[in-house]
Amino acid sequence: MAMQCLRLLANIHNVSKGASIVSRHFASLSMLPDTHQMLYKTCRDFAEQELKPIATEIDKKHLFPKEQIKKMGELGLMGLCVPEALGGTGLDYLAYAIAMEEISRGCASAGVIMSVQNSLYLGPIDTFGNDKQKEEYITPFVYGEKIGCFALSEPGNGSDAGAASTTAKMDGNVYTLNGTKAWITNAFEASAIVLFATTDKSKKHKGISAFLVDSPTPGLSLGKKEDKLGIRGSSTCSLIFEDCQIPQNRILGQPGMGFKIAMTTLDAGRIGIAGQALGIAQASLDCAIDYATKRQAFNQSIIKLQAIQQKIADMALKLESSRLLTWRAAKLKDSGKPYTKEAAMAKLSASETATFCAHQCIQILGGMGYVSDMPAERYYRDARITEIYEGTSEIQRLVI
Repeated sequence: MAMQCLRLLANIHNVSKGASIVSRHFASLSMLPDTHQMLYKTCRDFAEQELKPIATEIDKKHLFPKEQIKKMGELGLMGLCVPEALGGTGLDYLAYAIAMEEISRGCASAGVIMSVQNSLYLGPIDTFGNDKQKEEYITPFVYGEKIGCFALSEPGNGSDAGAASTTAKMDGNVYTLNGTKAWITNAFEASAIVLFATTDKSKKHKGISAFLVDSPTPGLSLGKKEDKLGIRGSSTCSLIFEDCQIPQNRILGQPGMGFKIAMTTLDAGRIGIAGQALGIAQASLDCAIDYATKRQAFNQSIIKLQAIQQKIADMALKLESSRLLTWRAAKLKDSGKPYTKEAAMAKLSASETATFCAHQCIQILGGMGYVSDMPAERYYRDARITEIYEGTSEIQRLVI
């Protein structure tokens, strides 16, 4: 077992000690390897003890959960799939999907920070980077003290990932970057960026290359921090490059490989976002059941009402179905088999399930679901972005 994994599992007793949580069981969990079951418990206890109590404050005040992210790094969650040799935990993508769900169940903002770090930043460097790049841009980033970001989207291209107007022009042994990247998660806190820019416009999407850019660096400025509907604990802003020069050795992979790197990265990233969506959906179901058990109407708990029972049954059905799709995609990736379609299915199903479950949770809570005294309205706001980033639901259907 990897050294980092031992570190993670050794924290189970410390993290869960004294934690009081509502147990949740699904039959397929008991069929997982022991490591995955222990990871599930570690993440669940951490979310219950460290994330859930502060999630409302993080949302209302738009706070980046710095201390919690650092603790997640100490648990090995900020480099979960990175090989042990690079300082990571060395676990597989099924473990990652499980961890993403449990962390996001406690706080969806912490979940997306973890997702961008693992899938979008560390993932492509581990897959396409050379040894020196891995040493410099992976190893210092797996402990929670440094995080990275992924800069693909632009103000004018939206879902058209092959239309990068940001340019990288070679001059001697440096590249000069010009252009703007939009809606970049983790941008304010990031110490490094995986950036996509056009190096040869005549080749269209085959003329896009990927680069590693330090942040801050001369010629790079940050736009305003976006005031978002949900996941407010994660920062989102534009990256503005104005004659920003980086060394030639900062290119990731080979020139012209950028589009391939981006698409490969997004395939894996969709498994992470599916996990985040599952966490939001599960939190919504938990909230609905808890409230319906306690709320009295017509001389009984409303959970005794058939209309409420049917809503809960529909939520549970969609949640379990989406979870199995997500685990299937993760297992295919871990097996080295094609998983593009399956990852798109998982992301599409889980994100729409998150929105559905959050909607039904508010409906079950009634007026209490519409006020910020209860977390239901936050789940609803957090769920919406899962149908948009890392490929909209419309794009997922095209992929499928």
